[in-house]
Amino acid sequence: MTTPLITCDNCTAACCRLEVLCLTDTGVPSRFTIRDRWGGIVMERLNDGWCAALDRDTLRCRIYEQRPLVCREFEMGGIDCLIERGN
Repeated sequence: MTTPLITCDNCTAACCRLEVLCLTDTGVPSRFTIRDRWGGIVMERLNDGWCAALDRDTLRCRIYEQRPLVCREFEMGGIDCLIERGN
Protein backbone atom coordinates (compact mmCIF):
# COMPACT_ATOMS: atom_id res chain seq x y z
CA MET A 1 0.00 0.00 0.00
CA THR A 2 1.33 3.45 -0.89
CA THR A 3 0.68 6.66 1.00
CA PRO A 4 -1.07 9.29 -1.14
CA LEU A 5 0.91 12.44 -1.79
CA ILE A 6 0.10 15.03 0.85
CA THR A 7 0.21 18.68 -0.14
CA CYS A 8 -1.22 21.88 1.32
CA ASP A 9 -3.95 21.61 -1.34
CA ASN A 10 -5.32 18.33 0.06
CA CYS A 11 -4.41 18.84 3.70
CA THR A 12 -6.84 18.83 6.61
CA ALA A 13 -4.60 21.22 8.59
CA ALA A 14 -4.15 18.69 11.40
CA CYS A 15 -0.91 20.40 12.43
CA CYS A 16 -2.83 23.62 13.07
CA ARG A 17 -4.26 22.08 16.23
CA LEU A 18 -0.84 21.49 17.82
CA GLU A 19 0.71 23.65 20.54
CA VAL A 20 3.28 25.89 18.83
CA LEU A 21 6.00 27.54 20.88
CA CYS A 22 7.56 30.57 19.19
CA LEU A 23 11.25 29.81 19.73
CA THR A 24 12.75 32.40 17.38
CA ASP A 25 11.67 35.73 15.94
CA THR A 26 10.16 35.04 12.53
CA GLY A 27 7.90 38.09 12.58
CA VAL A 28 4.74 36.40 13.87
CA PRO A 29 2.25 39.23 14.45
CA SER A 30 1.67 39.57 18.19
CA ARG A 31 -2.12 39.46 17.72
CA PHE A 32 -1.72 35.73 16.99
CA THR A 33 0.36 34.93 20.07
CA ILE A 34 -0.15 34.65 23.80
CA ARG A 35 2.09 34.02 26.79
CA ASP A 36 1.65 30.54 28.27
CA ARG A 37 1.59 29.81 32.00
CA TRP A 38 5.37 29.22 31.97
CA GLY A 39 6.08 32.57 30.32
CA GLY A 40 6.74 31.29 26.80
CA ILE A 41 5.24 32.86 23.70
CA VAL A 42 2.93 30.43 21.87
CA MET A 43 0.57 30.68 18.94
CA GLU A 44 -2.88 31.51 20.20
CA ARG A 45 -5.47 28.83 19.70
CA LEU A 46 -9.17 29.51 19.51
CA ASN A 47 -11.70 27.91 21.86
CA ASP A 48 -12.08 24.93 19.50
CA GLY A 49 -8.31 24.28 19.47
CA TRP A 50 -7.46 25.63 16.00
CA CYS A 51 -4.57 28.06 15.51
CA ALA A 52 -5.76 31.66 15.40
CA ALA A 53 -3.72 32.25 12.21
CA LEU A 54 -5.54 29.54 10.24
CA ASP A 55 -7.90 30.77 7.54
CA ARG A 56 -10.93 28.56 8.14
CA ASP A 57 -12.21 28.88 4.57
CA THR A 58 -9.02 27.75 2.82
CA LEU A 59 -7.28 25.83 5.67
CA ARG A 60 -4.17 27.87 4.84
CA CYS A 61 -1.98 29.88 7.18
CA ARG A 62 -2.74 33.60 7.04
CA ILE A 63 0.80 34.44 8.19
CA TYR A 64 2.70 31.84 6.16
CA GLU A 65 5.71 34.08 5.47
CA GLN A 66 5.96 34.96 9.19
CA ARG A 67 5.02 31.53 10.62
CA PRO A 68 6.97 30.20 13.61
CA LEU A 69 10.10 28.10 13.20
CA VAL A 70 8.28 25.01 14.49
CA CYS A 71 5.75 25.36 11.67
CA ARG A 72 8.53 25.92 9.11
CA GLU A 73 10.24 22.71 10.21
CA PHE A 74 7.06 20.60 10.26
CA GLU A 75 7.56 18.51 7.13
CA MET A 76 4.52 18.25 4.88
CA GLY A 77 3.84 14.52 4.47
CA GLY A 78 6.58 13.65 6.99
CA ILE A 79 6.17 11.21 9.84
CA ASP A 80 4.84 13.84 12.28
CA CYS A 81 2.36 15.01 9.65
CA LEU A 82 1.16 11.46 9.03
CA ILE A 83 0.77 10.83 12.76
CA GLU A 84 -1.32 13.99 13.22
CA ARG A 85 -3.48 13.08 10.23
CA GLY A 86 -4.01 9.60 11.63
CA ASN A 87 -2.38 7.88 8.61
